[in-house]
Amino acid sequence: MLKKVLFYCLFASLLSCAEDDRKEKEIAAIPVDLEVQRFDQRFANATADSLPALKKEFSFLFPRQYPDILWVQKMEDTIQLELNKAVATQFPDLKETEDELEQLFQHIKYYFPERNIPKVITLTSDVDYRNQVVWADSLLLVALDTYLGMDHPLYVGVQDYIKKEMRKEQIAVDAAEAFAQTLVPGPSSRSFLAHMVYYGKLLYLKDILLPFKTEAQKMTYLPEELAWAEANEDQIWRYFVERELLYSSDSDLQTRFLYPAPFSKFFLELDAEAPPRLGQYLGWQIVRQFMEKNDVSVEEMIKTDAESIFNKSKYKPRK
Repeated sequence: MLKKVLFYCLFASLLSCAEDDRKEKEIAAIPVDLEVQRFDQRFANATADSLPALKKEFSFLFPRQYPDILWVQKMEDTIQLELNKAVATQFPDLKETEDELEQLFQHIKYYFPERNIPKVITLTSDVDYRNQVVWADSLLLVALDTYLGMDHPLYVGVQDYIKKEMRKEQIAVDAAEAFAQTLVPGPSSRSFLAHMVYYGKLLYLKDILLPFKTEAQKMTYLPEELAWAEANEDQIWRYFVERELLYSSDSDLQTRFLYPAPFSKFFLELDAEAPPRLGQYLGWQIVRQFMEKNDVSVEEMIKTDAESIFNKSKYKPRK
């Protein structure tokens, strides 16, 4: 009997892999008109004389309240010149990033064919790491100076937990999250569970839109952080359940377990080892198990409330 069960499990697994391969081949054939404009290079090479033409072409990047003299001064600013040089060194071309964005857009067209593919514009932002990418209808703005690498000297003084997000392999991940945020409505209640599932939905969308990215990259984790989360999933879940946190409306739980931080805060000795945003990680596993156990579309999942997703997921952590 056990041999039969194992056989059927193996057979089902092989069928699933074959179906995934077929789907990915179909997605890879979807045509995408990827348009990338290097505003960062255009601004770096601009002069006072060429500024009017640049402003006309990229008017949405030049707020009207700022006079031309301020833009000319910015062109000559030593910090801006240093940013220009760093971006030019790290991104002499965007082939790798363009390839990943094209794959992302192909997956978006497959799962959400009614959505338009944006024009991509790269720029510098004075290292505004809080706004690395902006998805605004027909535009995707990417601040390349926030993706120079964890160890870049320009990031001295930036905390380590933020620097790990400032790697160029995260550009497509951040773009996918920005897109997902346009689809997924905010939590419908103040409960910790509702917020966990909200982030779980965003991460599940990364699953289907970024199959070429690792799980660590989707979480913006280092590999060892993901390994810690996987190894301790059962213990994290037990902590949440035993302290009756799931239906708590205490906003402090979001700070401790959902938002970027050096580590998750259990107020235990293990805190220094724990990666941040472990509530997001568990929300991701809940949504994954919901999708595995229920015959629903991605659109239905997005619209389903958190409590229904949790109950129908019959979530069980890995031990």
